[in-house]
Amino acid sequence: MADPQKTHDLADDLAQRLHRGDRAALARAITLVESRRADHRAQARRLVQAVLPATGGAIRVGITGVPGAGKSTLIDALGHRLIGAGHRVAVLAVDPSSSRSGGSILGDKTRMATLAADPAAFIRPSPAGRTLGGIAAHTREAMLLCEAAGFDIVLVETVGVGQSETAVADLVDIFLVLMLAGTGDELQGIKKGVIEIADVIAVNKADGENRLRAEAAAADLRMALHLLGQSGERAVPVTTVSGATGDGLDGAWTLVTGRRDAWLADGNLEARRRRQQVKWLHVMLEERVLARLSEAPVRQRLAVLEARVAAGELAPLLAADEIAAMIGA
Repeated sequence: MADPQKTHDLADDLAQRLHRGDRAALARAITLVESRRADHRAQARRLVQAVLPATGGAIRVGITGVPGAGKSTLIDALGHRLIGAGHRVAVLAVDPSSSRSGGSILGDKTRMATLAADPAAFIRPSPAGRTLGGIAAHTREAMLLCEAAGFDIVLVETVGVGQSETAVADLVDIFLVLMLAGTGDELQGIKKGVIEIADVIAVNKADGENRLRAEAAAADLRMALHLLGQSGERAVPVTTVSGATGDGLDGAWTLVTGRRDAWLADGNLEARRRRQQVKWLHVMLEERVLARLSEAPVRQRLAVLEARVAAGELAPLLAADEIAAMIGA
C-alpha cells in the first residue's frame, strides 16, 4: 500500500516544479500518469488534481493522417514557426506499440530532432498500447500536465491508422486532418471516417511537381464536403501545405486559430470542452472495469464460464451476470 505522506510529497513536488516550467519534471510527471502501478496511480491522481487550476489555457490541436502523410515533418516545421512567434509548444506524439514490449516503435523525437532540441519545445512519444483511437491511454492527463508547465500550444500527433482514429477529436479544440494527393481512397483508409468531423483539412506535400496534384485534391475535397451538406461558414476549410518547404503553414495555422477563436467567442469551445470532460470520465470508468476483469480471480472464473458458454452449457447472459456480480458492476 502506498505511503500517503510519500504520495503527498511527490505530487506536491512535481506540481511545484511544473509551475516553474521544469521540463525534466514534466517528463517524470507524464511517466507517472502512464504507469500501471497502484502507488503511481494514486500519486498521479493527486498530481493532476493539484495542477488542474493551471490548465485549460492552451490551444489544443489534434493532427492526424495516414502513415506517410508527413505529420512529423509538418509538426517539426510548424513548431519552429510557433516558437518563433513567442509560443511554447508541446507535442504528444502517439506511436504504434510493439506487440512484444508495448513500447513505441517509431520514436518521434528522432523524426523531430531539430524541434526536440529547442528549449521552448517538449516532445513526448508515447505508445498507443491497447487504446483505440490512435491516442495513448493517458494522453488527456499528459496534455493537462503540459499546460500546467506553461506550454500554451499542445499538438497531439496520432497514430494515423483506422477509422477509430477519430477518438482524438474528443481531446482537442481543433482536429486537423492531413491528406495526400493521388493515393486514392483505398490507401487513405481514414478519409471517410474522419472527413465529417475534421475542423480543418490540409493536403500536405504541396511542393515541386506535386503542387498541382495537391491543389486538385484540395478542390476535390471541397466538393466532397459540399456534397456532405457543408457550405458557407459551416464548411470545413481545406488548404494545401508543405511540411518540407513550409509553404502554406502560416495560412493553415490561421485557419486553425480562426476557427478556435470563433468558437471561443460564441461559447462553443467551452461547451465542447465540457462534453470532452464528461466523455473522458466515461473512458476512465470503462478502463476501471476492464482493469477489474484482468484481476486473477475474475480472469480465472471467466475462463471457466467461457468454456461452458462455448459448449452450450450456459447462456451468455447468465455468465455475464456472474462476472458482473464479481466486479460489483
